[in-house]
Amino acid sequence: SSWSTIVFSFWLLASESANYSLELISSCEPDTEECMEYENHDEEDEPMVEELASGVESSWYMSDISNCDDTENDSSNVGGSPHVLRVKSIYISSAILAAKSPFFYKLFSNGMKESDQRHATLRINESGNCGTDHANCQVLLGANRGVPVQQPPQGCGEEAALMELLSFMYSGKLSTTSPSLLLDVLMAADKFEVVSCMRHCSQLLRSLPMTTESALLYLDLPCSVSMASAVQPLTDAAKDYLAKSYRDITKFQDEMLGLPLSGIEAILSSDDLQVASEDAIYDFVLKWARAQYPLLEERREILSSPNPPYPFAHMTCRKLRKVLTCNDLDHEIASKLVTDALFFKAEAPHRQRALSADESSHRRFTERAYKYRPLKVVEFERPHPQCIVYLDLTRDECANLFPSGRVYSQAFHLGGQGFFLSAHCNLDQHSLFHCFGLFLGMQEKGSISFTVEYEFAARTKSGEFVSKYKGFYTFTGGKAVGYRNLFGIPWTSFVAEDSLFFINGTLHLRAELTIKQPQPPSLQ
Repeated sequence: SSWSTIVFSFWLLASESANYSLELISSCEPDTEECMEYENHDEEDEPMVEELASGVESSWYMSDISNCDDTENDSSNVGGSPHVLRVKSIYISSAILAAKSPFFYKLFSNGMKESDQRHATLRINESGNCGTDHANCQVLLGANRGVPVQQPPQGCGEEAALMELLSFMYSGKLSTTSPSLLLDVLMAADKFEVVSCMRHCSQLLRSLPMTTESALLYLDLPCSVSMASAVQPLTDAAKDYLAKSYRDITKFQDEMLGLPLSGIEAILSSDDLQVASEDAIYDFVLKWARAQYPLLEERREILSSPNPPYPFAHMTCRKLRKVLTCNDLDHEIASKLVTDALFFKAEAPHRQRALSADESSHRRFTERAYKYRPLKVVEFERPHPQCIVYLDLTRDECANLFPSGRVYSQAFHLGGQGFFLSAHCNLDQHSLFHCFGLFLGMQEKGSISFTVEYEFAARTKSGEFVSKYKGFYTFTGGKAVGYRNLFGIPWTSFVAEDSLFFINGTLHLRAELTIKQPQPPSLQ
C-alpha cells in the first residue's frame, strides 16, 4: 500500500508566536487501525515555509515539495513500510476555521494548547471518497514530519474534497460542480463538522439534474450525513424523484425489481402511486424480496419490519389470510400487522380518518389513490351464502367521473366467485342527461353461470340506508347488472351541495348479494 502526507501549517491569531501544523496522512487501506509515523531528524531536509506578516489571518501559502524521486536511500522505508508521497504546507487562519467548524475549534482550543507538540495528524483515505467510518479518522498530536519521496496518484478524492472544503471556509464558495466531488466535499464537511458547507453542497446537488442512479446514491449516504438537517432536503428530493419516476408500479415493475431497498422504500412510501390495490403492492414486494434476497433468513429480516412501507389496513381480508400463512414473513410480526389491520377495518369512519391523520400511524393506515377502490365486506355462510359490501366515494371522486368516467372497486368473493362494483357517469336510458349509475359484475369469463339475489342501497342524510333496486340475475363470465340512473335524478342534482346522498362529502353505497340454493323436493 502507499501513503501520502500533507502538512498544513496553520497561522494562528496575531497574538500567537508559534506556527501550528496539521498533518494529513492518506491511506488506501481504510481498515488499518494504526497510523504510521515518520521521523525526519535531518533539519536540512525540513520543508522551508515562507512566513507571513503578522495579522494577515485570512491568507494562506502553499509550498509544494513533491518533486523528490529518491526512494532507494529512504531510511523510513524499512521492512516494506509504505512510502510518504507528498507534503504540502499551507498557512491558514485558525480563527476562521474555528469559527466555521466545531471540530477545528476543539482542535485549536484543546488539542493544541494542552500540549507542547505543535501539529496534529489526521489520517484520510488516499482513494475513494470521504464516506468511510469515522473510526478511520484519527487526530494524533506530535511533530511528525514526513520525507517526500514521489508524486501521489492523481484523483485522490478526499484530498481534493478537503482542499475544496478549506476554500469554502474562506470564501463561502466551491469551485466544482462535479456531482462526485460535491458528494466527497459533503462527506468531508460532515466529518469536519462544517454545517454551512453541507447545506451548500446539498443545495448544489439538488440543482443538478436528478437520475435514478444519483437519487439512490443520495439515499445511501452514511447515516451521519443523511440524517443531518442540512442534507434532509437532498434526501427528500431524491425520494420524491423516485416516487414520481416509478409512480406506475405496473408499468415499471421489471425495472423496479432491480432497485435496492432504499429505493423501494422511497417509492412505496408515496401516497400517489398508480396501483390497482394494496394487494398488488404486497405481491410486488414479495416478488422483489425473493429476487433480491434468495436466502430466507435475509428475506425475513427485510420483510418483517414492524412498520412496512405498505399499509396492511387496506389489503383485502382474503389477502390478509394469505399473509398469515406466508413463510417469508416472521409469523409473530405478521400476526400483529394483520390484527391491527382488522381492528382498523372495524373502526368507525371518523376513527379511521383520525388514525390516518396521526403522524405516528400515518404510514400504516393512509389510503392511496388506488385504481380499484377499497371495500368493506361482511360475509355470512348461513342460512345462505351472503355478503354485504360497502363502497365509499368522495364528492371529488364522483365529480371527476363526469362526463363518461367510471371507477371500479376491489374484488370480493361469494361462493368461490369473484365480483366487483363499478360506479359510472353515463347518459340515462333516453340519452337526455347525465346521471350516476352503479353496476355489479363478475370477474370470471367463460361459460360459467351463477345466479345471485342482489340489492343496491345508499345512505341518506337521515343516516339510514335506503334501498334503490333489487332483483335476481344469472351471471355469465364477463357480464354485469346495474342501473344507469341509480338515484333517478340528473347528475347536477346528484353532486349539488344540498344533495341528499353526500354525508360530510362522502357517498356511502351498499350492495347485498345472496346465493339461495334450490330446496330439494319434499318426500310424500
